[in-house]
Amino acid sequence: MDKFSFLNAAHTAYFADLYDQYLQNPDAVEPSWRAFFQGYDFGSENYGLDGEIIEGVSTQIPEHVQKEFQVVRLIDGYRMRGHLFTKTNPVRERRTYSPTLELKNFELSESDLDTVFNAGEILGIGAITLREIIAHLESIYCSSIGVEYMYLRNPEVIKWWQNKLNENDNQPNFSEEKKKYILSKLNQAVTFENFLQTKYVGQKRFSLEGGESLIPAISNALFYAVEKYGIKECVLGMAHRGRLSTLVNIFRKPLRELFSEFDGKDFEDENIDGDVKYHLGLTLDKTYQNGKNIKMNLVPNPSHLETVASVAEGITRAKIDTDYEGDDSKIIPIIVHGDAAIAGQGIVYEVAQMSQLNGYRTGGTVHIVVNNQIGFTTNYLDARSSTYCTDVAKVTLSPVLHVNADDAEAVVHAVEMALEYRMRYKKDVYIDLLGYRKYGHNEGDEPRFTQPKLYKNISKHKNPFKIYSDKLIEEKTIDKSYLDKIISNFKDTLESEYSKSKEADSSKVREFMQERWKGFNRQGIDGMLKTADTNYPIEKLKHISKIVSTVPEGAKFLRKAERILDGRAKMVFETDTLDWGMAETLAYGSLMEEGFNVRISGQDVERGTFSHRHAILRDEISEERINLLNTNPENKGKMDIYNSLLSEYGVLGFDYGYAMANPNTLTIWEAQFGDFSNGAQIIFDQYLSASEDKWKAQNGIVVLLPHGYEGQGSEHSSARIERYLQLCGEDNMVVANCTTPANFFHLLRRQMKRDFRKPLIVFTPKSLLRHPKAVSSLKDLATSNFDEVIDDSVNPKNIKKLVFCTGKFYYDLLAEREKLNNEDVALVRIEQLFPLHLDKIQEVINRYPNVENYVWAQEEPKNMGAWSHVMQRMDLVKLDVCSRPYSSVPAPGSSTRDKRRQQRVIDAVFNNKK
Repeated sequence: MDKFSFLNAAHTAYFADLYDQYLQNPDAVEPSWRAFFQGYDFGSENYGLDGEIIEGVSTQIPEHVQKEFQVVRLIDGYRMRGHLFTKTNPVRERRTYSPTLELKNFELSESDLDTVFNAGEILGIGAITLREIIAHLESIYCSSIGVEYMYLRNPEVIKWWQNKLNENDNQPNFSEEKKKYILSKLNQAVTFENFLQTKYVGQKRFSLEGGESLIPAISNALFYAVEKYGIKECVLGMAHRGRLSTLVNIFRKPLRELFSEFDGKDFEDENIDGDVKYHLGLTLDKTYQNGKNIKMNLVPNPSHLETVASVAEGITRAKIDTDYEGDDSKIIPIIVHGDAAIAGQGIVYEVAQMSQLNGYRTGGTVHIVVNNQIGFTTNYLDARSSTYCTDVAKVTLSPVLHVNADDAEAVVHAVEMALEYRMRYKKDVYIDLLGYRKYGHNEGDEPRFTQPKLYKNISKHKNPFKIYSDKLIEEKTIDKSYLDKIISNFKDTLESEYSKSKEADSSKVREFMQERWKGFNRQGIDGMLKTADTNYPIEKLKHISKIVSTVPEGAKFLRKAERILDGRAKMVFETDTLDWGMAETLAYGSLMEEGFNVRISGQDVERGTFSHRHAILRDEISEERINLLNTNPENKGKMDIYNSLLSEYGVLGFDYGYAMANPNTLTIWEAQFGDFSNGAQIIFDQYLSASEDKWKAQNGIVVLLPHGYEGQGSEHSSARIERYLQLCGEDNMVVANCTTPANFFHLLRRQMKRDFRKPLIVFTPKSLLRHPKAVSSLKDLATSNFDEVIDDSVNPKNIKKLVFCTGKFYYDLLAEREKLNNEDVALVRIEQLFPLHLDKIQEVINRYPNVENYVWAQEEPKNMGAWSHVMQRMDLVKLDVCSRPYSSVPAPGSSTRDKRRQQRVIDAVFNNKK
């Protein structure tokens, strides 16, 4: 006993506080105390520090001190596991977990309940009985809000959460005015859904019934963000569930327009096909009664629910970069997920991993999950292996608040805490809004087929508005007449707008972020085929070339890097033979001098997969990243280039969103190899190819996809040209496959010099990056424009066979023609595959009066490449095809076999007999 007699003389609250710190972060505790607590822990389990059994060590510590330590452990147990024992499920019995938080699991008993413990001081409630400590802990951790935060690792952040939760025992304490505000938004949410259910029986609307507290949550979050933190803008990405209610009750979409959409009226604009009502977006400038403003953006989205998260983050980052000069405290992204989607969709993980990366961070996102506990017809037990749908949050050590959606005040309180955390720590935070889904996956579905017991409970359950209004009446915040008045007033508004909607003959699709797109005009095929002036003065090109080929004063590059700069100078100032990388660099540099920004992201883009770009060089001593293009004093724009995480889907979605919000930035996503874009196919299908036709949303994103058959196997040969050409409609995007550095230069510049934006897909080369014939002169950049079609420089009268081709295969055919000394075959390059410039192609055809055979030649198999597209759209002459035979794979794994097949196609073009 004497060994620990000093514990009798000291204040046990001090020990309790130290032990609390030790449990959370042992390294933060002074070493001698850490050793003592380790000994106590081991001793409590009858094990010594060296592994030997020690009988009765813990009993040497005075009993009242031991009890204090045990109470601290109890407190820590609530902090770590309290969320497992909350009252957050409104319609189901929650699963059971063990060990529980029963006293016996902490070596305490009921006889200790009325004992006063100093451990209460670490909760900020002073010395107090164990009974009161437990009541305090139950209120904080086990009522309507369950909080997961103890895994965050940063002691300061953990302490902040503990202090925050201790305020009001984690119970909201709202004014009468605020309670009425919450009630009014709940009334709007519930009455709106009931009205639609009455007027449009069985129509699909993905109602919010069972999760209506989302509306006061988001509405209050926006006001709170403006009032307390001076937020200027919000970007909201959300799936279908509750989207119509959000559009009407938060974004003020005119009700008559929504009712016209429910009536199925055609769109007033014949040039767009529009989209279903629960996919559409909206931008609103809102002024509160206090005179403060916020710009609100609800991003349009497809049925691929979680895709919009990446797009919303990209929009947010674009606005941070351009509107707020890098200040992410002026704008906030909010992403609303479904529980099945956030647990099941891989892009959620990709977006989570982007959240703190230099090229993609947005200052933290508030994630809200509308948790229906069911996905389509799949129970949550079959929808995930993790305990919670939000467990992806733990990947980035983001806190999670699980909230009972029936408790409207708790929901609002949780969102305010989440917002405060985001603003303070600039990191993601998740809110799991645990409710239910009143109807099936859609309103025509019968949920009792698959969940009869659950829906029996739901059918008897009061909605959140009824629950909250009864509570406010009971506490005398409102009376029945007040309640009847707000219900009837909103119903009258709905009825009035419903009647007015009958007068309209058509529906309209409102443009999203329309203020960003002033001065940009939508264009069809004719506008897309007009020549744009993309040349640039030769002296200015030389000026840029000098900058990107010179080591800045005071910097020290690797010798290999210096040789790269020497090579740039030589090709401009000595040989006048610019390669692909130099022309690309000059395209960016010239646009920056004209006031455009450039953003490039993708895997290894700083150097370039094939080591051709070297946009970022590192100082050999300091390892400082240096972008020579940004050192040009003539710049009016800047360049940002970021090596991305190993993601295609999430990163392309992000960059698409960036381009959507920033039409004056040349935004580029580059795949490491072209076929890697397969992983982002949803973005191509639902956004790039369709957004203008669905949502009136122009977008100028550029996608660079390395393509070319060079014996590298199935996955590193083809960018699957056929897929992108199949997506091409009337005027939705541009697809190009350039063969000269100059044409690539003009293509990039054209993307920004036109008064409209279309997505641009470019199949970029690999071997051509350093091919001796794939070079251009400075004059080619300075005096010409983009050529959709490049004719051959042969005597047209000698030509018997006119061969059309695209990309790198041209140089293979050219080499064979030179080898054979052939003079009757002409090679015409189609540089722009969509839209095909048929007038220019016809002009080329007309130049060759003696042609007997017209051929499309490609290195891809017949069922791949551009052949199907050309066969359908280039109907000017009867075309034969020279290609590899139909195949299930793009290319063989053997380089020897690949060369053999390549040669067979070449032989077929020239009728070689072998």
